[in-house]
Amino acid sequence: MTREEVYETLNGVFQDVFDDESITVNDETTSDDIDGWDSLEHINLIAAVEQEFGVKFNMGQVVSMKNVGEMVDIILSQID
Repeated sequence: MTREEVYETLNGVFQDVFDDESITVNDETTSDDIDGWDSLEHINLIAAVEQEFGVKFNMGQVVSMKNVGEMVDIILSQID
């Protein structure tokens, strides 16, 4: 799976979790960029991403992710 394919899939996950069809994420996207992305929705987002990609984030990864680009890096490292 390419980075672009991961982003295509992630856009759908973000749109579903935040119920906003206009969301498009990129490497620099953070919780500050998306309305409603608080700590509770972060948990929902992580669970949805794990289910969609068949990956599992450890707690260290979850708390250290600074932006969506880092999330994509972790996803790619687990599915390659």
